[in-house]
Amino acid sequence: MVHTNAAECVSWHTVQIRPGPHAPKIHFYNKLNPIWWLKNSDDPVPPDWYRPNEKHRRMMWSFRNPLHNFHFYVVGVADKTFYRSGKYPKLNSDPHGGWDFEAARYKFIWLPFVSYHRENMDFYFGWRNHGNFGIKMNFGSKKDTGKKTDVESKDDRGSSPTKE
Repeated sequence: MVHTNAAECVSWHTVQIRPGPHAPKIHFYNKLNPIWWLKNSDDPVPPDWYRPNEKHRRMMWSFRNPLHNFHFYVVGVADKTFYRSGKYPKLNSDPHGGWDFEAARYKFIWLPFVSYHRENMDFYFGWRNHGNFGIKMNFGSKKDTGKKTDVESKDDRGSSPTKE
């Protein structure tokens, strides 16, 4: 059951967010290069589990998350130390569901974040907990109930169906 935001009294507080120890070094001239915006400096090489034995797996990896550098380092502040304030500043949304408002501050610049989460709706807009900018809107997403669909269930004879 989903609770409202008023279910728990959490006070507004501020935390300092620093780049991780393995964060890439980002230079100012990188941020001026539109081709660099399309790349992924955090994970430039695909991991072993991603499309093994495919001929164009590196190219497919680059298409998997386009504009990563743009969201994290050009309009985002993931490469900087900044402060994030709110009821749940280390998270991207209220863990109990409902509305959540946060604000990140880098020097004198305020970067807002708003999210709303319910069973059939997920929404957020703004600078997330790691300093990257993001937008998400999903409707009708339901949690996995553990029930198998007709295709996954066994047929009348007790054998699993074959996929054609």
